[in-house]
Order: sequence, then C-alpha cells, then structure tokens
Amino acid sequence: MQVHLAAGLTGSGLNLPAVPPHVTNGNLYPAQRSARPPTRFYRQLAKFLSCIKMRPSRPLLHLPKRTAAMAETSGTSLAPQKTRSARAEFWAGVRDETPLMFGVIPFGLVFGVLGVESGLSALQTILLSSILFGGASQVVFAQLWAAGVPAFIVGGSVCVINMRHLLYSASMAIYLRPLPLRWRILLGYLLTDEAFAISIRRFQHQPPGPFQHFHLLGSGLLLWTGWQISTIFGVVVGETIPESWSLSFAIPLTFIAVVAPILKSRSDLAAAVTAGSLAMIGQPLPWNSWLLLAAIGGILAGWLVHHFNQPAVDPA
Repeated sequence: MQVHLAAGLTGSGLNLPAVPPHVTNGNLYPAQRSARPPTRFYRQLAKFLSCIKMRPSRPLLHLPKRTAAMAETSGTSLAPQKTRSARAEFWAGVRDETPLMFGVIPFGLVFGVLGVESGLSALQTILLSSILFGGASQVVFAQLWAAGVPAFIVGGSVCVINMRHLLYSASMAIYLRPLPLRWRILLGYLLTDEAFAISIRRFQHQPPGPFQHFHLLGSGLLLWTGWQISTIFGVVVGETIPESWSLSFAIPLTFIAVVAPILKSRSDLAAAVTAGSLAMIGQPLPWNSWLLLAAIGGILAGWLVHHFNQPAVDPA
C-alpha cells in the first residue's frame, strides 16, 4: 500500500525520492531490514566450543586435603590450639629463660665485685641492682663512678644505654596494652634484655592467649631473682674469686647470646657491625664516651640501611 501511495505522489508532480529496489515487505526504510538468524555465526561458535577440552573442576571434597597439606608445609596446624593456663605460661617463661642464666649469674658476680671496687658500699651495690636493674648500665655506672667522671656524664651515659628499653617496651606494647596499669608497670620493671629476647619470641611465634603475659612474668622474675642473688654473692665473696676464672668475659658472652639470634636483616647486621667497630675504635676517648658514640652510630647505620632498602613506591 505504501509503495502504491509513493508512486501516485510521484506522478502528481511532487519530487519524491524513488523507492529503493531492495525494499520489500512494505518497509520504506533500508535500515529496517527483516532480521535473519545469524546461522553462520552460531555454527562457528559451536565449532570453536567443540574444540575446547573443558577440564572438570575439582570437587570440594579435595579442599580440606589441600588445605591440610599447605598447613603442614608452612608448619602451622589447623587444629584449634588449646589455651594455656596462667601457670603453664609462667613456667614456660621460666623454662625458656633458664639457658640464659648461665651467662647472667657470672655477669651479676662481676657487677657485685665491680660495685664494691668502684667505691660503692655493699648496700649501695645491692640497691643499685634492685632499683636500676639494668645490667650493662649498672656496669657503666660503676666504671664511670670509679673514674671520677662528672655526675651529669654518668647520668647521661646510663640514660643513653637504657634507651634500648624504649624499643623493648614499644615492641611489647601491642601485646600488653589490654592489661591493667599495675600489670604493665610490673612487667615494664622486669623487662630487660634477656627477658625481652625470650618473651618476644613467644608473643610473635605462638598463638595468643589471655594469659600470655605470664610468660614475661616468669622469664622476668627468674632473671630478677638470679641477678639479685648473684650480685649479693659477688659483694660478699667476690674478693675470694680468683682472677683466673675470667668472669668478666661473661658480660660480652651474655649479650652475644641475646643479639646473635635476632640479626636477620641487613639493617640489623649494619647496626651491630657499626656499633662494634665504633666501640673498639673509640676506646681512647675520655669518660668512656665511646659508649655514646657506638650507640648513636649503630642506630644511625641501621636506620640508613633500612631506609635505603625500602622498595620504591610507584607514584602511579
């Protein structure tokens, strides 16, 4: 009907465009063609899919075996961990700390002898172990006191050496933060080099528990008790100990036993090597100031190596 109408209008003198010859089924617009199913496309798609060998998915029953194998490889266990009691955590800390006591006890004997020889009374030496409880800083205090170093140098040296406890407490804070203040004060007092080295491994490498702080309590109390007894023993019978025993060598051995297991990165190694080198080079310096030089140099070297080994951040 539309085709005849267009032909009539064309014969009437109106200039209308001619109907394209391919228009069929009464459609005036070439774009509106009758849709034919793209049989060729479907045939090619079916041929492509038939060439693919689909691998059947692994059933879900195999997933636990795979997970168990991965856990066995990584050294972890999927079984729920039994929470240890406060008594078990305490004695675990005592047990883990015991091997280090073979170096701590001679260390305390040396300090007891050194404290008396530096001019401190027996009571002052014992109270210094109880109040300061700093190990290396006590030895430095006694050495500087005996050398007649000014008090502000003595105090500054002790403070710088004990600054390592700031790092210890910062590392322990995330594990002890939920505890009441009285607990944190007590554990902060007991937090020394050896107690930190033992208990931080328990916190980082074993499952957490509500009584995990008892591990630090056990390691710290054992260390404190051994240190006090060895100091008293050094004050009382220190003069009878023969020099051939070389008990003073226990001091570096103790710190080597504490430091060596935690040297795992380049920054750790750089800090240890730099501090040790500066300590040996700076021996002629007055007032034992090589201690400050070695401590500051080791911290700076470790920070620089850690900073420059950081991966570059892509700004994009």
